[in-house]
Amino acid sequence: MKPDAPPSTPVPAATPAQAADFSTLFDFLPIGAYRSSPDGRQIRANPAQVRLNGYAHEAELLAVMQDIGRDWYVDPTRRATFRALLDGQGYVRGFVSEVYRHKTGERIWVSENAHVVRDAEGSIQFYEGTVEDITERVRAEAELRQRDEIWKLALESTGDGVWDWNLAEGLAQLSRRCLEMYGFAEDDPRLSPRGMDQRTHPDDKAQMLRDRQAHLDGSAPSYVNEHRVLCADGSWKWILTRGMVIGRDAQGRPLRMVGTHTDITQRKKAEALIWHQANFDALTGLPNRRMLRDRLGQHMLRCDRERRQLALLFIDLDHFKAVNDTLGHEGGDRLLIEAAQRLGSCVRASDTVARMGGDEFTVVLPELHDAREVERIVQAILREMARAFHIGDEAAFVTASIGITFYPGDGQSVDDLLRQADQALYVAKDGGRNRFGYFTPALQEGAQLRARVANDLHGALPARQFSVEYQPIVALASGAVHMAEALLRWSHPQRGRMAPVDFVPIAEANGMIVQIGEWVFREAARQTQLWRARLDARFQISVNKSPVQFHRADEDRTQWLRELSAWQLPRHALAVEITESLLLDPSANVADHLMALREAGISVSLDDFGTGYCSLAYLQRYDIDFIKIDKSFVGGLAPRSNDLALCKAMIVMAHQLGIAVIAEGVETPAQRDLLLEAGCDYAQGYLFAQAMPAEQFEAWFSQPRA
Repeated sequence: MKPDAPPSTPVPAATPAQAADFSTLFDFLPIGAYRSSPDGRQIRANPAQVRLNGYAHEAELLAVMQDIGRDWYVDPTRRATFRALLDGQGYVRGFVSEVYRHKTGERIWVSENAHVVRDAEGSIQFYEGTVEDITERVRAEAELRQRDEIWKLALESTGDGVWDWNLAEGLAQLSRRCLEMYGFAEDDPRLSPRGMDQRTHPDDKAQMLRDRQAHLDGSAPSYVNEHRVLCADGSWKWILTRGMVIGRDAQGRPLRMVGTHTDITQRKKAEALIWHQANFDALTGLPNRRMLRDRLGQHMLRCDRERRQLALLFIDLDHFKAVNDTLGHEGGDRLLIEAAQRLGSCVRASDTVARMGGDEFTVVLPELHDAREVERIVQAILREMARAFHIGDEAAFVTASIGITFYPGDGQSVDDLLRQADQALYVAKDGGRNRFGYFTPALQEGAQLRARVANDLHGALPARQFSVEYQPIVALASGAVHMAEALLRWSHPQRGRMAPVDFVPIAEANGMIVQIGEWVFREAARQTQLWRARLDARFQISVNKSPVQFHRADEDRTQWLRELSAWQLPRHALAVEITESLLLDPSANVADHLMALREAGISVSLDDFGTGYCSLAYLQRYDIDFIKIDKSFVGGLAPRSNDLALCKAMIVMAHQLGIAVIAEGVETPAQRDLLLEAGCDYAQGYLFAQAMPAEQFEAWFSQPRA
């Protein structure tokens, strides 16, 4: 309403036509409309204006409203503002104020528009304006703002930052938590939607824009995305953003979108750590078995597409256990770390080096143009692994055995390649170690045969397919027999009689040798008891014991001792045959096991003497009763031969240590005579008798012998 009117001036009367036009306009306007004189009097008021001020008729309103502007505004300063605008520019538009309804004094919100009507000389004739009651709209907006504030407060209380994006104007508001999250000041110019998009990580931006546009287009019910944002301090922060359009125009175009930012940096770090731990070796940092399988599979697919081949190397460090035993696990770990680094230096950038576990590594060589590339890399690996490893003040030495297989030539799956590389590695180790071997179909056939034999071994003992045969051990000086070696035999239902060399290594590998060895021991103990009663009270049977059995738990270690007690056998009724390699094992388990056997009165015999790495120190340390000269020395015996010289040296050495000597593989009288002349104590071999079942042995024993 027009405030403070100027001095009163005559107002020309409206013509009948003008009055009709004005009445028509006023009567049909849905909002309040008025005309006032320069002195502030109300000249006209339409029905909507009358109702807005609480009256029933225009005459009633005009009678009481003289200078309504004086008591109109709740905030008195609004009156001066309104006049300044009207006088300054001749009109006012959208002037929103809280006012009093004239008749009742009720407070309402209105939006005013007004303009000045002047004559030809520029003098003010009157004022015209409209007044719209916008109380409901203002209240609704206030309620909406209040709900927004409550909603934002609730979200911020959970630690989320809140954003409000006016899409039509391209403006966004970020909550206090958002600002704190990124380290921005409230007036930072980088806080625009475009500025925030530019701070999104380049690797994440495309997907973020796709996810957001999908919601804006209506194809996704909400906007959800995880991406990295560049903070004010230059660091990257992972955030989860969720948003929803809450306003669209008549054409469905989005006008306003609100949402949240949740800091998920710690969660992402935890996920990355878990993923890394699941896919990489903790010690060396190399890909582990799981990651290797994944990368190998990807390289195989690429080979298929590009018609290329790859090579898979399976690498095992020779003599690594000795490093662990002498330098401890910490020293072994340091060697493995350096070995991993050396492997990495031998391969190309496109190759993958992985640790399978323990001292086993694999290398994938993709995109091969020539198989000679493989051999060049393999030779480099062998050289690097053979160099000394300096662990603190100590120097450790290992070598590498390598198995090689190719895709697609050798196999069609990841499992095929891993299995074939392992088989090729097995051949390289059998060939003397510090070398490499290629997979061949013959290796596959051998592996399949070993797998079938291993499977058949599980049923052999319950099916009573095993038997024990005994080969006599003859005293050379007298020809007397009061010792025999128990030898395991397997009568396979399909393969027939199998030599121990064809199944014992397999039984050792799968652990079946423990059960089989216990059974052989019980059979030998029972037979010893019988023969001490029937043949010779001094009779002794020797039983081979696998190195695998020496690494059993304490309760297994005493099993044989309990068996001896149950059979009531005296001391030295049984002997245990071990190999030289077992004495090189520095573990306390082996030493304690041997000591327990000695204390129980079980003799210890060192088999295949001269073929291993045993030294005199080990013979003294473990108190050996017998050494058995390997048949490889006996087979070449002849007067003045090197083998005879070696046999004599072994016999003299053993006797000096109080150890008796048994020669194996004696097949001719000449060999027997040379051994007797050299002072050998005992002999066994085909010259005397081959291994026999117990019944046949007893018959042989009762026959006269030269």
